[in-house]
Amino acid sequence: MTLSNRLTYFNEDQLEVLKEKTFDLLENHEFKIDHPQMIKILDKAGCVVDADRRMVKFPRQFVQEQIDKAPKEFTVAGRGGKFPLKFPHPDKLFYTRTNTGGQAWLDPETKEFRRVTSEDLKYWGRLADRLDHIDFYASIVPDDVPHATADVHTIRTALENVDKMIWVQPYTFETVEYLVELGIAAAGGEDKLREHPHLNFITCALTPFGMKDMDVEIILQCAKRGIPMQPCSLPGSGTTGPVTAPGVVLLSAAETLMMLSLAQTVQPGIPIITTSLQFSADMKTGRSLQSTPLAIRQSALFTQLMHRGFGLQAHTYGSGTDSADIDEQSMIERALRTMMIASSGSAVLGGAGQFETACSVSPVQLTIDNETFRLTKEILKEMSFDDDALAMDVLEKTAPGGQFLTDPHTLRHCRDGIQPINFCPDSRDTWERKKRGTLIERATENMKEIMKDAGPVELPSEIIKEMDAVVKRADQKLIR
Repeated sequence: MTLSNRLTYFNEDQLEVLKEKTFDLLENHEFKIDHPQMIKILDKAGCVVDADRRMVKFPRQFVQEQIDKAPKEFTVAGRGGKFPLKFPHPDKLFYTRTNTGGQAWLDPETKEFRRVTSEDLKYWGRLADRLDHIDFYASIVPDDVPHATADVHTIRTALENVDKMIWVQPYTFETVEYLVELGIAAAGGEDKLREHPHLNFITCALTPFGMKDMDVEIILQCAKRGIPMQPCSLPGSGTTGPVTAPGVVLLSAAETLMMLSLAQTVQPGIPIITTSLQFSADMKTGRSLQSTPLAIRQSALFTQLMHRGFGLQAHTYGSGTDSADIDEQSMIERALRTMMIASSGSAVLGGAGQFETACSVSPVQLTIDNETFRLTKEILKEMSFDDDALAMDVLEKTAPGGQFLTDPHTLRHCRDGIQPINFCPDSRDTWERKKRGTLIERATENMKEIMKDAGPVELPSEIIKEMDAVVKRADQKLIR
């Protein structure tokens, strides 16, 4: 017998209310879909469409049919099927990813805070590929490449340095086709990409109640090629969403199910991980924050609703901080978020390595987050209550004042737990004698050891040549 608990904010009656209100929004509220081709597809599929205004309503039965089409079990993977990730997680735990979109870098050697470079991008990818508890890769943004094709250059670099699945975040409508072409080139052809789609695209709502042409184009391009997607709602409570957690989560649920419906209409059965990166607004400054109690509660509620209410895999920030440095505040905020989101049943915990509300990254912080995920899995893994775990025979034979250190049962299980890598349980005297230093100092040394022999992925020369050709075509067409 085993027992596994996950947290929820709602009872069954409240869950039904949340589901009903989500369907009500989809059926009765207009969503702006700024893409003429998709408008025609939705009109033909049975949605309520105002083509001139590009407004769409999604009938409840239609949405439920699309939810039913979305696979409830699927596997995604890295290059050539390596690093497979089976959803739901076989051990009822979670997967993780690095932060996406960060533009600033905290240099581990100089401690300089500066813009991300292409060399940083390589380091970030190679480190993520070597950390055992980072499951897939999301990229940061280098400042030393052409801005018009920054996403193309970014993914080109990632494909040469990362074997794990890569999460792709396009920046413009025009670059979507080149990003897909890079995936085809790296896989060795479109058929091979379809067989082992090592890319996974994010597509985002224009909160509230809209979608840009770029994000609709992502759905069209990816769905027809079998590339899995993570439709994402990015509300800020009190600004682009209601100020209350249930209200903003209703908006996110409606938007993600809207995007899921688009994807399943184009390609029934395409794997989908519903995603919402929740923020709350600082009402004094207007700044978006991700680690306030409200933002964490919103994120947890979203994953609970998607998982328990609709039977879908969910993804949100599972690490991160609003702190401007990787300091004590950072460690506390990310620990609170990691445990809360993991305990809520999120399938993916995102944002590893970031600080300053996902605007900045640190490879040292990524190394620490890797260990935090490891410890969180150990805490949340299923607990067995069989005869061996209950240890009744050991208890019954032990006299008052006895000990268990020399019992064979202790010997069998003394290595069951995990030993810390960068966390230090030494006494003060031992810590001083061994000069163990701070967590950040220990993690820095651990990171350097991991990266000692790190290099690019070995790729055939013809694949490298084809990827370079894709980047060249993008630059020639889009740089003005």
